[in-house]
Amino acid sequence: MAGQLNLLKLCVGAESVEDLEAWQASQRPRWPEGRAVHVTRMSPKREAELLEGGSLYWIIKGVILARQRLTGLEERRGEDGIRRCALILDAPVIRTEAAPRRPFQGWRYIDANDAPRDLPKGREHETALPEDLARALAEIGLR
Repeated sequence: MAGQLNLLKLCVGAESVEDLEAWQASQRPRWPEGRAVHVTRMSPKREAELLEGGSLYWIIKGVILARQRLTGLEERRGEDGIRRCALILDAPVIRTEAAPRRPFQGWRYIDANDAPRDLPKGREHETALPEDLARALAEIGLR
């Protein structure tokens, strides 16, 4: 996994991983079976690297808390004629260890070495720590 390339994106409007999951569940009839879709303005130039097992890491309220495996990139044109990029994701949302991140616009690349680890098996559905506590622990290296 060393050197694997991933994307990092703010999950605007979500207060929790459960919010992300609920929104995606409500959109599922519009998407291909077993997939989720997120449309973004800019298209990543490093597509081949991303599609070699990369994921989209979600930042929720200033903390990376989850990821979804990236399975494809597709061009989309809106009714306004503007070209956009659809990030095609595996439907399952995988919870990760908490890792604080400052806000930014769009998306960023993140190498696997800098990405948070997945939560160990059996901890995926534990009640999350309060976000301020998770952020404080992550900042001192106890994520």
